[in-house]
Amino acid sequence: MTLRSGRRTSGLAFIGLASVAAMLAAGAASAGTLDTVKTRGSVACGVNQGLLGFALADEAGKWAGFDVDFCKAVAAAVLGDAEKVTYVPVSATDRFEALKAGKIDVLARNSTWTLQREAELGISFVGVTYYDGQGFMVKRSSGKESALDLDGAAVCVQTGTTTEPNFIDFFTTNNMKYTVVAATTPDESVENYKAGRCDVLTSDVSQLYAERATLPDPGESLILPDVISKEPLAPAVRDDDAQWRKIVEWVNFALINAEEYGISSDRLDEAKASKKPEVMRIVGTDGSFGEKLGLSNDWVIKIVGSVGNYGEIYERNLGVNSKLGIPRGLNQLWSKGGIQYAPPLR
Repeated sequence: MTLRSGRRTSGLAFIGLASVAAMLAAGAASAGTLDTVKTRGSVACGVNQGLLGFALADEAGKWAGFDVDFCKAVAAAVLGDAEKVTYVPVSATDRFEALKAGKIDVLARNSTWTLQREAELGISFVGVTYYDGQGFMVKRSSGKESALDLDGAAVCVQTGTTTEPNFIDFFTTNNMKYTVVAATTPDESVENYKAGRCDVLTSDVSQLYAERATLPDPGESLILPDVISKEPLAPAVRDDDAQWRKIVEWVNFALINAEEYGISSDRLDEAKASKKPEVMRIVGTDGSFGEKLGLSNDWVIKIVGSVGNYGEIYERNLGVNSKLGIPRGLNQLWSKGGIQYAPPLR
């Protein structure tokens, strides 16, 4: 390598520089999120401030929901205890800053995976946990049956999310007039809807199900069949820690793979005794896949034993027999007509 002065660097100097770089890299790795979490003894997980079915604390402060169970799955994999989670409620406006600033280790709050967010915010999404789309909720008495019937409507919408530009794009494309009734929180948006300040409430369909369930008379409101956007909801981590990203990413994939291969919380003994190669790799009786991530080889057993597989988590929090009653739809496994699909654990 030739220096600008014209002198040549020696091979010894080059090796020295490489060694320094390696030591710096090793130092950075030793101060990674995994070590921080182990030292702290809990996973700091950013969740919704309160959304039925996804993340909601009861009067005793106990959290439950689809996203909460994902936080627990990460804790089970990393710390061997699903209860070792510190829940940090974050709003739509401060969620990404909280992640970037290191206030949380994982963001598991219904957040849409977009290019701009990854390119500009210094974060990485780690796989889709819920395929959603934006929709509309109206009063049944309005007689509206389609989103195309909403011309001239006053629309309740939360700012600071992808929801506002999505609905504006839809109305503009279809030459429809609208009035924005803006809110800074989901609760404010719902209150505007309940008070009659708008004709329609727009949000992700999953959130509309959750909000409708909290209304005094849920049956008086109708979620229209139209879905106007793609909203892949995904957990996120900072993009400066490759090991931590892979851990959280593969926790997600492990949940889906476990369901696909019939590994559930009530069949763990059967799974551990299985001689099927795919199952043996997942449960850790063959190979050292957990060690490759910096975890124990029975990490998936710890996850499923604590919170179940993806299907169990879905049905418990969101499914047709839950308070929300949302059909699996796109979130069914790919082998059963949906699009939930995880890379193979091999």
